[in-house]
Amino acid sequence: MSKPFDIGLDRLTGRASYSESFPIGVAGQRGTFFLETFGCQMNDHDSEKVAGLLLSRGYQQVETPEAASLILYNTCSIREKAAQKVFSRLGEYRERQSEGKVIGVLGCVAQQEGEDIFKRAPWVSLVCGSASYSKLPEMLARLEAGNQRATGLDTDTDETFETPVTRRDNPWRAYLTIIEGCDKACSYCVVPFTRGPERSRASDSILREVRQLAELGYSEVQLLGQTVNSYADPTARKMRFSELLLAVADVEGIVVAIEREPKVCDHVHLPVQSGSTRVLRAMQRTYSREEYLEKIAMIREAKRPIAITTDIIVGFPGETESEFEETLSLLDEVQYDSMFSFKYSPRPNTPSLSMSDSISEDEKGQRLAILQDRQREIQAAKNEHFVGDEYEVLVSGKSRRENQWTGYTTSHRMINFASQERELLGTYVQVRVTGATPNGLVGEHLT
Repeated sequence: MSKPFDIGLDRLTGRASYSESFPIGVAGQRGTFFLETFGCQMNDHDSEKVAGLLLSRGYQQVETPEAASLILYNTCSIREKAAQKVFSRLGEYRERQSEGKVIGVLGCVAQQEGEDIFKRAPWVSLVCGSASYSKLPEMLARLEAGNQRATGLDTDTDETFETPVTRRDNPWRAYLTIIEGCDKACSYCVVPFTRGPERSRASDSILREVRQLAELGYSEVQLLGQTVNSYADPTARKMRFSELLLAVADVEGIVVAIEREPKVCDHVHLPVQSGSTRVLRAMQRTYSREEYLEKIAMIREAKRPIAITTDIIVGFPGETESEFEETLSLLDEVQYDSMFSFKYSPRPNTPSLSMSDSISEDEKGQRLAILQDRQREIQAAKNEHFVGDEYEVLVSGKSRRENQWTGYTTSHRMINFASQERELLGTYVQVRVTGATPNGLVGEHLT
């Protein structure tokens, strides 16, 4: 496989002339593309790979589907609403087939629905799952040659990790996939079907790309995967995830790596999904409430404070009111720094589809609101404790309001702060916290 490399930052906007560096695609009328991404950071990074491949073929990225001859949707199917949104987008082209645009569906919905997408939306020409992006040039060549349809639906392949060109969207924070797929069998989750079995990327390939990113000036690297802690180096080095963390930081258990090495951010995302052991068993999670809390205790015992965030699903089939109360009590006990929460969504090809005692949408909505209110109270109280503290912040955004900036601490807490400086994006600054809200911190730049 070819080594990945990054197109210069002056080309991130799509305004540069790619014909100077790459061969032009065969079909001139397919010279522009629009790419919309749904879902997680994995999909965001996959879209960077897809954009790089398209740019290398001479396509130019545009900001609207109206301006594009090739329209691609990189999709998410983790919940029903996300999948419906994609088909809603596709439906917009039902009456516009005469415009000659080429429509493609990428990612998890593509893998889940496969060629059935052609039946549901006959105007679609390309269906490609995430493991087949390295073959995208071949599929595009077939379409450019006049073929009506092209598909790529492999899942068990290591070729998902590297593409010849990766177009980076952020000039200081880079995503890097270290593991694809999942071997777990959670009863509600479609990921093993859409992303395939676990495949870990070779450690030498990961570290080589990290060095390349450092040379290009990137100051933050996020290692991605469905289950990054399951990373199993396929090379003779046999590195574990904790060892890979230390190697990436350039330096033994994950907590120890965070505790010892300041370059590793002090934040652990540890999804729990439910506070009830019975529900966890029904979900086919691999731990009980008590075992999960043992992991929390280990993190809390670290010498360096570590922020903890989580994922929670409410309304799983058969979840009783008392079991939901167990989840609320877990929030009180753990005191999460932040939480992603969702209503249970039935997904194709999952064991939970056949479970009885489904919870009504109204009840799921009520439970979700109660859960989020409880967590909001916890975050408001926790964030108040940070007032007066000072933090190193990576500046990632500029507000429309004058002299207002946004960034993140090493524990991934968002902070909005005031500064008279004119250009701070991508830099590290010291910020004193002057206020707090449930969702973030407010501060002032220390100069």
